[in-house]
Amino acid sequence: MSRIAIAPARTLGTIDRCVFGGFVEHLGRCIYGGLYEEGSPRADERGFRQDVLGLLRELRLGALRWPGGNFVSNYHWTDGIGPKAERPRRPELAWGGEEPNTFGTDEFLAYCAELGAEPYICLNMGTGTLAEALAWVEYCNSARHTAWASRRRANGRDEPYGVRYWALGNEMYGQWQVGMMTADEYVREATRWARAIRMLDPQARLVACGETGLTEWDAVVIDGLAGLVDYHSVHIYTGSDDYWTNVLQPHQAERAIRTTAALIDRTAYLQRLDRKPAIAYDEWNVWYRTVPENTGSENTGTVDLAERYTFDDALAVATYLNIFIRNCDRVRLANLAQMVNAIAPIVTTEETAAVQPIYYPFLLHARAALDAGVDVHVDGPVISPELPPGASRWPHRVADLGPFTLVDAAASVSTDRGRIAVTLVNRDPGAAEQARLVLRDFVFAGPADVTTLTDGGTVTSSAVTSGTGPATGALAVGLPPRSFTVVEAPIAAGRFA
Repeated sequence: MSRIAIAPARTLGTIDRCVFGGFVEHLGRCIYGGLYEEGSPRADERGFRQDVLGLLRELRLGALRWPGGNFVSNYHWTDGIGPKAERPRRPELAWGGEEPNTFGTDEFLAYCAELGAEPYICLNMGTGTLAEALAWVEYCNSARHTAWASRRRANGRDEPYGVRYWALGNEMYGQWQVGMMTADEYVREATRWARAIRMLDPQARLVACGETGLTEWDAVVIDGLAGLVDYHSVHIYTGSDDYWTNVLQPHQAERAIRTTAALIDRTAYLQRLDRKPAIAYDEWNVWYRTVPENTGSENTGTVDLAERYTFDDALAVATYLNIFIRNCDRVRLANLAQMVNAIAPIVTTEETAAVQPIYYPFLLHARAALDAGVDVHVDGPVISPELPPGASRWPHRVADLGPFTLVDAAASVSTDRGRIAVTLVNRDPGAAEQARLVLRDFVFAGPADVTTLTDGGTVTSSAVTSGTGPATGALAVGLPPRSFTVVEAPIAAGRFA
């Protein structure tokens, strides 16, 4: 039996819908042959595949990040605007292919409008220049009659797009990145860019390029840029063939968030900052089967990272999202990498689009999450499994974070505290677990809707009541082995003895 104690009045922070964000990069078949396929019977006149668009709409994405990723460090945005027949074809240095530039800025922003998602553009700090970045911001956001704003109008868009989120480069710390920099070099360059972009567009929300939240790079960048940016980014992927490593490794994200937040707090204190940057966890996923060196030869353009996911991976994704809700006071933006074909919840063929197991926990989380995260404590069986060294391609150590509860939990409430949503991951591979949800100073004001996802490939819903009276402060929920469960219910202030 696991006792899940929930305090609806103890708010951890508001939940920004942008934590349910996605990421699409010019990588493999993510864009071309994925969400965009000119001439396909599945696509509209703009080349947007309607089957993919429909599946992405279901996820209610708060934000969509583009165009990279590693791709962006040699991407020149002006290649991707204007008449498509006049757009140049370029060598693509990050993944070894060719870029036709038929999907560019206007196509991306039209796609975001179709999804109802905030566009999040990553700037090229590899081969790009500050002047090029400013021109991109002007093209997207200026209402003036200046050169690049006028170019946007000539290309068919009269009103500014109002792009709020702009990343100052991608993974500039990595030797795989075109234009790799040291942390000090990056701070000097990003300082110039941040100040200039704010002069052009004071409403821009700027994201500094962080690493894992745990490194010297992060410390130097936070010290140098905390007063100039709105977010510090974190990138951590996990995954392993070993079951326990796979489902527990996402807890490294919790360590990364805590450490990044502490670095930000320290800098804010020492520099007397009135406003602290939030955390943008703008690349995360389970990814370990398809590594670039195993998916194609150099410069063949065949790298696609077409990961094929299992239900165990879905449990890891559900845990990531629990972690973001538990840390919603600091994590204000998060992007699942990626969305179509490349390490993605959606895969396509010429004839159809289908979803992988990791699609469903994202779908259920995004549908259920309410306005604010609240305090949750799990008291129940714990585990400290043997995690074999070398079981994961990723170096993240998590055994020292244990023991881990078998059930991982998060909860959110509506602003008026009239509804609650609880998300539960039962990681026991062989046994069901009984969960008793206990509210503090609140009662369940009616039946609860319970949705459970198992490896049977189906989602089942039912109404569950607990106790003998019309209102009770406790609810019993059965959790199948290896399952993800969402409990949604009306609540009201009150005490239950």
